[in-house]
Amino acid sequence: MTDRYAVIGNPVAHSKSPAIHSAFAQSTRQAMEYTRIEAPRDGFADAVANFAAAGGRGLNVTLPFKLEAFALADATTTRAAAAGACNTLKREAGRWHGDNTDGAGLMRDLTVNLGVALAGRDVLVLGAGGAARGVLLPLAEARPRMLVIANRTTAKAFALARNLAPLVQCDAAGVDELAGRDFDVVINATSAGLANAAPLPWPATLFRRDALAYDMVYGDEPTLFLRWARAAGAARCADGLGMLVEQAAESFAWWRGVRPDTAATFERMRPRRG
Repeated sequence: MTDRYAVIGNPVAHSKSPAIHSAFAQSTRQAMEYTRIEAPRDGFADAVANFAAAGGRGLNVTLPFKLEAFALADATTTRAAAAGACNTLKREAGRWHGDNTDGAGLMRDLTVNLGVALAGRDVLVLGAGGAARGVLLPLAEARPRMLVIANRTTAKAFALARNLAPLVQCDAAGVDELAGRDFDVVINATSAGLANAAPLPWPATLFRRDALAYDMVYGDEPTLFLRWARAAGAARCADGLGMLVEQAAESFAWWRGVRPDTAATFERMRPRRG
């Protein structure tokens, strides 16, 4: 019987995960199928239970369910526990095990694929939800000079900053407190721009001369955030497709015990990167 996996989210029709994991399965000769599940926003747990009942072996979890996935998991990895969010679930012996591969995927995309060194640089993360939580610890461990978390609800940002204080100089700010500050790397971990609606809420002065703007969202065309960042002076722009491929490889290796070639898969997904 072919092992069953899927990506679950809402919306999820745009997801490239099925194509990525199909490429991984082909290249590593794994007998598996991978589909999409669009769960109702109030029906995540039921959708996961139905998938398990049908023999599902693993799930990638995307917006808006990463915090619910953490709550649902019977056991979690250290990095999922640190994030308080799961983007990957694995079914073993009737239990769901949760992991978070977002941080590993982001760091590999930044440091290997894009050649960005974070040590000694000032990094801004926009957002304090499940997407941000998954990447903050790896970012802190890369030893930037300053890591700033900005969010509309400042209490959430301050709570995350306090947790990272033993590792790195970390600050939190509200959106209106970013005026006059600039950074070497700006990472969008919010859903702002998904609806392609303007204006974006941040000041257009965030980017230093050689700054990288990185959107954890991806698309066939530049995202609204990246178009805004380019107009605001960001020297380099990258979306989250590389992160998606790299975190998918982490998930695949956790599920199947073999690590696929991400470079070949990335080229297949999008030969040219803006």
